[in-house]
Amino acid sequence: MTQKNAAPASGSILVVGGGISGLTTALEAAEVGYEVFLIDKAPSLGGRVSQMNQYFPKLCPPTCGLEINFRRIKDNPLIKVLTMAQVEKVEGTAGDYSVTIKMMPRLVNENCTACNLCVDVCPVERDNDFNFDMDRTKAIYRPHEMSFPMRYVIDPLVCRKEACAKCVEVCPVNAVDLKMEPKTLDLKVGAIVWATGWEPYDASKIDNLGFGRYENIITNMMMERLAAPNGPTKGKIVRPSDGGAPESIAFVQCAGSRDQNHLPYCSYICCMASLKQTTYVRERYPNAKVYIFYIDLRAPGQRYEKFYRTIKQDENVFLVKGKVAEVQEDPSTKDITVIAENAVTGEKIRQTVNMVVLATGMRPTAAGARLPANLQYTEEGFILSDAETGGMFAAGCAAKPADVVSSNQNATGAALRAIQTLVRR
Repeated sequence: MTQKNAAPASGSILVVGGGISGLTTALEAAEVGYEVFLIDKAPSLGGRVSQMNQYFPKLCPPTCGLEINFRRIKDNPLIKVLTMAQVEKVEGTAGDYSVTIKMMPRLVNENCTACNLCVDVCPVERDNDFNFDMDRTKAIYRPHEMSFPMRYVIDPLVCRKEACAKCVEVCPVNAVDLKMEPKTLDLKVGAIVWATGWEPYDASKIDNLGFGRYENIITNMMMERLAAPNGPTKGKIVRPSDGGAPESIAFVQCAGSRDQNHLPYCSYICCMASLKQTTYVRERYPNAKVYIFYIDLRAPGQRYEKFYRTIKQDENVFLVKGKVAEVQEDPSTKDITVIAENAVTGEKIRQTVNMVVLATGMRPTAAGARLPANLQYTEEGFILSDAETGGMFAAGCAAKPADVVSSNQNATGAALRAIQTLVRR
């Protein structure tokens, strides 16, 4: 189904990506009077921040910032939100772009009240990608408890559709529509901000660190989900192999980062993420030992430096300057031995722990699949804003590795640049 010129919005701004950077860009532009189309390929907004347990600088949960932004979006008629939507084509020049958007079928319409009756009767399960496949949901599901829009979605890859249709039968408001089809929407916009975000580097590609081979080796984003109250274990940090409470954990920094075979750059925030996750462990298990293996520790700014010094003073936290060469598993206990060379003393270290967390880096989403627009990229796949011509700009982690504060600042700048493009018309 094609809707031609469904929204002729001369002077409008398109924001691609509904994570924290995209939300900030959209709100900054809309709240000074510009029409904004905010699209995201996921079924809900929030991006990576929604998967966090806590985030800097205040160590608050995602609800702290996202719910306020979602309310601001709902209250602002200048923002049009399209989820499960992706850009297919961009034509034109700064101030006059024609954009084709493809919207995938949600199979659940706006009548949905999130009553959960459909979930109760659904007989099919799927891996929960929001929790990095550490648990499962039904084929019809709500992405997570804070999802916006607050509406269920059906996974077409596992749903039996008309062969089952139990969700259709039980829905009291006729919200389930198994015959929904993809739609194409044509937009006219004056500027585009690409806030396409990042994805965790695939740790299974790092042969010497054992992810995927040993159950008790997880990634830093998996740790965030384990620690989160709405995560697969309801906030309990446990060993994947047996569900036991870990008495010792090792964090391996620069897992794939600063490595010409993987990510050649520093991902900026991984060190602080591991220090933050150390507080998760120490709060839940006061007697647990934490070992942090690092090349260099990066604490950008006075506030982060203070946080680092606080963690360093903890007598149960051991900072080891040394790159991890390999890991080994004890088949009987599933414990992991981390092998590294201490860069200060030169001695070889063999530290056995109950579980290991790999601090995998940020890989720009655009590095995996280049966007259908005339954009320039760095060698690593980060988007370069067109400052000279104007019209298309990158925000947040689409432009460079960044934390939430830096992403918000960058997104505000991107909104201003987009507005300037429209003003110059």
